[in-house]
Amino acid sequence: METVAKLKHLRISPRKIRLVANLIKGLDVSEAKFQLENLPKASSGPVLKLINSAIANARHNFNLHEEGLYVK
Repeated sequence: METVAKLKHLRISPRKIRLVANLIKGLDVSEAKFQLENLPKASSGPVLKLINSAIANARHNFNLHEEGLYVK
């Protein structure tokens, strides 16, 4: 099952976001959140907010737990 969360109207270039997104791709959610909290990039804040939104979507819509989720 796949949960999707989208981030729109962010005024940071896609190249800068892609640096952070490629760093956390394939990690489980707890490890990705840890990486984003300790990363000194400006785009890590909005990406962390997006990850938290995707977790909330998974909990609310599909009754999934955070332990089994990973970043695709």
